[in-house]
Amino acid sequence: MIRFTLDKLEALMGRVLARCGVEPSIAKHVVGGLTEASLRGVDSHGVQLFPHYVEALRAGRINGAPHLRFTKESAATAVLDADHTFGHAAGAVAVDRAMALARQVGVGVVAVRNSTHFGAAAYFGLMAARHDMIGFASTHATPHVLYPGADRPTLGPNAMCVAVPMAGEEPFCLDMATSAVTFNRLKLVKEAGLPIESSWGADADGVPSTDSASIAHLFPIGGYKGYGLAMVLDIVCGMLSGMPVGPQVSRMYGVPLSERRFLGHVVGAVAVSAFEAPEVFKARMRAYCDGLRAQSMRDEMGVAMVPGDPEKRAEAVRRRDGIPVAPELLARLEALDAGAQA
Repeated sequence: MIRFTLDKLEALMGRVLARCGVEPSIAKHVVGGLTEASLRGVDSHGVQLFPHYVEALRAGRINGAPHLRFTKESAATAVLDADHTFGHAAGAVAVDRAMALARQVGVGVVAVRNSTHFGAAAYFGLMAARHDMIGFASTHATPHVLYPGADRPTLGPNAMCVAVPMAGEEPFCLDMATSAVTFNRLKLVKEAGLPIESSWGADADGVPSTDSASIAHLFPIGGYKGYGLAMVLDIVCGMLSGMPVGPQVSRMYGVPLSERRFLGHVVGAVAVSAFEAPEVFKARMRAYCDGLRAQSMRDEMGVAMVPGDPEKRAEAVRRRDGIPVAPELLARLEALDAGAQA
């Protein structure tokens, strides 16, 4: 692995996007969403996806100069037509509007339509949490998930994030897919030659497998409970936004990159001040999490953590030592950068 400083990665991606004609207001969220994911150790949704996004941009799937418009609004809700731009930018614009609504009436919920892959949901949840709000973000995804016992996938590893402000540290952040693992994560594991668990996925015939090269479908977390949660997120993200749902959701890979995704997301913000003094709430939240962290463990080497703790630890290390980049990814990034500077 080669270590990159945050500034160097931001500059490289910024140059490439600018050369591709991506508007600065859009590019900043693509760069921000990818680098934040990589900083927090979520490499499956970080910088490794940048070459794919550039290819999709050049092929016409992603619109780098969109006409973003809100098509429907109420006192606490809105619908954003993303005009097929980067999901990172669409989600960020939606969160800004959700926070504005929450400042007025206590809560804001925005559905996004005609979007693309938006990366790590934490990027959007944390935006709200850093403004003393409880942030929520969700998306549906390519149908890769099998119903327990089925042999063909019908739902995506639909993802959600809930982020909550805390005193004295970065927010609590639960960011999860509804599958046992995502294909982007599986790709990294496969490239590293690491073993996988039989609970992660199945081969093309629906048979559970521990061979990462043979995995064609994913299993939901917790069996039917994870499948049900994936359905809920599909309903929220696809039905409310008017986008396809279930098996009709578009594919990220394996189809022409000229094909638009038509993805839907939903983001929300709840103003803590509408219920409790923010400083009181944040202090209680910190004490609550610290109490859970302090619980006794049967394994002397075990450490109790709350959602977001592993990412906070990873970020501290990577801000100090740099973001690790595999040689293959480095070569692709350097090739894109060379083209941008030509």
